[in-house]
Amino acid sequence: MNEHTEPQYLLGRRKLLAAAGLTAAGAVWTVAGGGTAQAAPRVTPRAVSQLSARTRTAAGSALVVPADSLPHTRTWMAWPDNAKIWTGRGALAAVQKNIALIANTIAKYEPVFVCANAASVAAARKACNARNVTVIGTIPVDDCWMRDSGPIFRTDGAGGLDAVGLNFNGWGNKQTHANDALVAGRIAAYVGVPFTAAGLVSEGGAIETDGDGTLMATRSSIINSNRNPRMTQAQIESAMCAAYGASKVIWFTGISGQDITDDHVDATSRFLGDGSGLVQMPLSTDTDVWSNDERQQYKALSAATDAQGVPMQVTQLQGPDYNRIRSTNPDFVGSYANYYLCNGAVISAQFGDTNADNAAYDSLSALFPDRVVEQLDIDALGAGGGGIHCVTQQQPAV
Repeated sequence: MNEHTEPQYLLGRRKLLAAAGLTAAGAVWTVAGGGTAQAAPRVTPRAVSQLSARTRTAAGSALVVPADSLPHTRTWMAWPDNAKIWTGRGALAAVQKNIALIANTIAKYEPVFVCANAASVAAARKACNARNVTVIGTIPVDDCWMRDSGPIFRTDGAGGLDAVGLNFNGWGNKQTHANDALVAGRIAAYVGVPFTAAGLVSEGGAIETDGDGTLMATRSSIINSNRNPRMTQAQIESAMCAAYGASKVIWFTGISGQDITDDHVDATSRFLGDGSGLVQMPLSTDTDVWSNDERQQYKALSAATDAQGVPMQVTQLQGPDYNRIRSTNPDFVGSYANYYLCNGAVISAQFGDTNADNAAYDSLSALFPDRVVEQLDIDALGAGGGGIHCVTQQQPAV
């Protein structure tokens, strides 16, 4: 099933539902990790000082990770080709089809650059064939999760751009990542911008930013011995804020050890703007651990204030009925909240629950009235534990 050298059991997002008989059992070809374990980069409290929350360009302007709703120069993605990761009949071909669909759809709105291994460039170009897609073979990859392995770009509002790497370590050494650990720095070099390693180990999908000083994250993913074993919460917060140009972190408890990410925030909670956000909510009858996590995130975010002290206004985004979606995979991630904002569009998922899909379309259309909402069937990615936001990384315009 996975690239584990020894049995390792990670409960998926819906495995508890399956155990209760509420979800039909299906073929599992999730990318739940494994492979060559590699030591995480050592991040010590001293390393936090490598970056300052007041990091400045030569011109003196502060560098900040902007909100993803602002204009982009391009979107970065990665082409998966490792059959030892994407095991199971048809799994690799299916996820490649999803990646191509996402890339070709985003390309209607902005340029897309896809990193592929040299041996797979021709196949990636054949599949990602929209006019606005560029496939490059000089930045090797292990997998497709560019949100987690890719660079976090920062701007200064005056034409300055740099990139920060979060020291990707395969979600706590759960999956081989020799190439993906280097992707962030290599993309920064390709773009020709300064690159700095952050003072912590994390992934882009683990941290949400409003671009104006406030971050969201789960403790389970980041304050975790598989990422940052020698750091306190205060030290981790300092490193996160330094990397993102922020001053406040809204923490959720999260869920540790139940999926490969240890509960990434971008599958459940997102910022909509200053003082506003959304949380995907479960059905009232859902009582599994993930549904309770969604409720807890909504409660915590609704009680929080942003970096300016403004009380958060939170919108509920109804999730799908797992008994009515196409997939019968007990690990399936059905996240409408894992949408991607590109220039002029919201690229979101649909799962085959017609009522929920239509409601999500209406909600996203109302939240982003100036953008086209595109709903895609990305079930292979959902079976692999992620979604559209997970495989994309924006390069902001300057």
